[in-house]
Amino acid sequence: MRAIVVTDRAAGTAGMKLVERPDPDAPRLASLEGANYGDVVVEVHASGFTGNELEWPSTWIDRLGRDRTPSIPGHELAGVVTALSYGATGLSVGQRVFGLTDWTRDGTLAEYVVVEARNLAPLPGDVDFTVGAGVAMTGLTAWQGLFEHGRLRAGQSVLVHGAAGAVGSMATQLAREAGAYVIGTGRAAHRQTAFDFGTQEFVDLENGALEGVGGVDLVFDVFGGDIGRRSAGLVRAGGTLVTVAGPPEARPADGLAVDFVVVSDRDQLGEIAKRVRDGRLRTNIGQVATLDDAVAAFNPTGRIQGKTVIRVRP
Repeated sequence: MRAIVVTDRAAGTAGMKLVERPDPDAPRLASLEGANYGDVVVEVHASGFTGNELEWPSTWIDRLGRDRTPSIPGHELAGVVTALSYGATGLSVGQRVFGLTDWTRDGTLAEYVVVEARNLAPLPGDVDFTVGAGVAMTGLTAWQGLFEHGRLRAGQSVLVHGAAGAVGSMATQLAREAGAYVIGTGRAAHRQTAFDFGTQEFVDLENGALEGVGGVDLVFDVFGGDIGRRSAGLVRAGGTLVTVAGPPEARPADGLAVDFVVVSDRDQLGEIAKRVRDGRLRTNIGQVATLDDAVAAFNPTGRIQGKTVIRVRP
């Protein structure tokens, strides 16, 4: 099969290469003797890629600290199940699926991938594979940040950093649907996009005064650094700062600070798919490229707003 691989951490995305790799061993996977319990083989139709994946230790070493290069990056996918191992439940051969793969296993920038069945959910027939791959990680990250870790409720206010970005736009839409008041942040050039996704106020982080926002019940942070530190002071008593940018450098004086890593969840993926189908949740896809053009797509000459999705099959 064809796949994108990385071998040089220092090279970053410029070190990506399109190569031939062995197909997953479906007959052995399906046998009791050779099975990884609960795995499925998926024929990948579309794959996502997170921009800082090549900075993650899990891209380069396994859980025991052993080098696992050449590794295949990408952990967001939509495709079709082609084989099941012993213990794989809730899915069937030929079923359309989407979800996330394990961080320390070969990923989805390939024609086939082996995934734990529990990390996948059915993808409705009227949802395009590109959309499924584009919403899997972004939608789950927003859902878990808002509702699991942020405990967002109707009537509360939430500050969403990067509201025009791939994750921020998902958080904005889900928060609005939940009945929250949404204040978005970002570059001045992204103001209208943020409003299009449902932001009710917008703060230009290049020229505006973040502290002018006043108190909010929840901060959803994707930046960390100085923005994260300043945001901690905006959280009201009893509120929460939630971040995906690593351990927070500052904490609210009378609230919680939570950093988390997104995990795949079949039920949550199902809720996301429902919202995509009925138009309550729009994906934020900036560009779509083929597997042949993936390396160039991940090394753009200009800024790309939104998610980059690789269409592995037409």
